[in-house]
Amino acid sequence: MPWSNQSGGGGWKGGGNGPWGQPPRGPQGGGGNEPPDLEELLRRGQDKIRRLLPGGGRPGPGEPTGLMTALPLIAIAAVGFWLYQSIYVVQPDEVGVELFFGKVKPELNEPGIHFAFWPIEQVETPALLKENQEVLGGGATAGTDSIMLSGDQNLVSVEFSVLWRISDPVKYLFRVGDQPDIVRKVSESVMREVVGRTRADEFRTTGREAAQTAVRERIQQTLDAYDAGVSITAVNVTRADPPLEVQDAFGEVQRAQQDQDKFKQDAQAYANKRLGEARGEASQIREAALGYRDQVIAEATGGAQRFTSVYQQYVKAPDITRERLYLETMESVFSRTNKVILDSGSTQGVLPYLPLPEIGRPTTPSSTGAAQ
Repeated sequence: MPWSNQSGGGGWKGGGNGPWGQPPRGPQGGGGNEPPDLEELLRRGQDKIRRLLPGGGRPGPGEPTGLMTALPLIAIAAVGFWLYQSIYVVQPDEVGVELFFGKVKPELNEPGIHFAFWPIEQVETPALLKENQEVLGGGATAGTDSIMLSGDQNLVSVEFSVLWRISDPVKYLFRVGDQPDIVRKVSESVMREVVGRTRADEFRTTGREAAQTAVRERIQQTLDAYDAGVSITAVNVTRADPPLEVQDAFGEVQRAQQDQDKFKQDAQAYANKRLGEARGEASQIREAALGYRDQVIAEATGGAQRFTSVYQQYVKAPDITRERLYLETMESVFSRTNKVILDSGSTQGVLPYLPLPEIGRPTTPSSTGAAQ
């Protein structure tokens, strides 16, 4: 910051004191334009620190120096730091893998407190029971990464998650690097392969469960080939939709398919109704025909039996039977005709007439009134 001497007496710009609370002094101790003496400031700071230390910071005769006094504290701190680095705790969901000069020890440490001779021994504690999740196609990765080409040359926007655990801690730690990234890349590659072999409609609807199973098995096979020490527990397809740009067109197609299915169902219902009615009518006609057949057979059987009975009587008494048949025939014929009785012994010019059919008919009120 510049000095200013425009105030006549000289001093710090904006005031009479410098940044240390007093005006700068020159070689004679008076005011002037000289900067502060840094050596003087450092000496004063050292004096203040010595006054804070016991004995004024200077050892007496026969007393150990400051370095000798600090050595036990340094040793204690070093031992504490070494113990802090050597003692470790394995959590309930973890397993301890110790390294001796970088080489893996064959035994694995169970949950609890353990000791490793640091720095020649180091410890890794991967979580075996923790279930990790990788989400692909959604969130930060949504966009072109989620667009996949199906088997029928359609585009599908797929969002899915992969759940995995550590199955072999040694392979997990030392066979591959950046294990979550490996799981993500293998999962995306396998999902694209499965989607590329499946029709888009099938993948979005009925084939989703089968696709999830196929993806999980294929991911596990690939990771086993890498000796990744990872076990895939589940693959869940949370979204499988057409791309955003063509969702309206796909919606129209789905609505048309729904209308088609509705029309098919209505036609099937009408066909079932008409088929039921036709079957009912056919059954009714069949029953009527069977009834008519039984009636004709019964009448024919009765007529044959009656003829046989009459013939037997005719053989016994032909004249009487012949007379009886004649009378019964005439009775049957005249019973269905109108009867008129004429008196043949009436006087000349007068024809007595008795309308017997008219007498047997009931008299209506209208005819009675007309007769009156």
